[in-house]
Amino acid sequence: MCVETLLKMGAPIAALFTHRDDPHEEIWWQSCADLARRHAVPVFFAEEIDDRWIARVATLNPAVIYSFFYRNLLPPRLLECARLGAYNLHGALLPKYRGRASVNWVLVNGESQTGVTLHHMVARADAGDIVAQRAVQVDDSDTALTLYRKLVPLGAELIREYHPLIVAGCAPRHPQDIVAGSYFGRRRPEDGRIDWRWPARRIFNLVRAVTHPYPGATGMLGGRKLFIWQAAIAVESGYLGEPGEVLAEHAGGAIEVAAGAGSVLVLRAQLEGGSEGQARSVLGADLLRGSIVIA
Repeated sequence: MCVETLLKMGAPIAALFTHRDDPHEEIWWQSCADLARRHAVPVFFAEEIDDRWIARVATLNPAVIYSFFYRNLLPPRLLECARLGAYNLHGALLPKYRGRASVNWVLVNGESQTGVTLHHMVARADAGDIVAQRAVQVDDSDTALTLYRKLVPLGAELIREYHPLIVAGCAPRHPQDIVAGSYFGRRRPEDGRIDWRWPARRIFNLVRAVTHPYPGATGMLGGRKLFIWQAAIAVESGYLGEPGEVLAEHAGGAIEVAAGAGSVLVLRAQLEGGSEGQARSVLGADLLRGSIVIA
């Protein structure tokens, strides 16, 4: 949407550098490459911005470099190619949640507010002076996908408002208090593992943070990996049973499972190698015997 916004503003985009789609990922975003091609903008796929690519960018003599959710840190020599500066749109309210996967980490940590930040790029990730920010509330109904879809239009608003100031050479600069912020790294597969000793809300937050189109929250059932794609909080607190113990079946095929504090309704699940569906149909009839079945 940010590239589209620049095109609608008549910005002369000299080139677009982007990633090739990963065939192992769920593709849910619109293709920036296709959009650029429709507007006769040259498109380049560069998984690593090395000296060869930096030299090529330099020949374009860019006034401004924008990074919109680009996956890799841009080297300082590339940033220096833009005479009016390089700017990044980050999916969090800096200086909080600098680094990778900010939308996911915001949900994992149960934040009630997040937003987007347009900032000057420097060598250190997400540490440059802030141009402007927009905030949005995080609801219990949000997943990483719905939250991302809240953030993208806010980013486009920032570009519409501040691109004219950037090209005029008078973009605002508000230094970050890095010490008061936080940094999170790339999420790893093991970060999606549920520990049923956690409180119900923490488990719920993990599930919604990594559900589709992300790899999913996982546990083990009978030696097979179990994916939990949708969950809700049944009871917020209190001891109801051993963590992982199936407590009851609910309407609509939901299964109530004890957490370290409270309990979780497992709504949609999938056993590795099987199909996704309602928890009751996926997990089977033997679950309602009161034993600890999910690890």
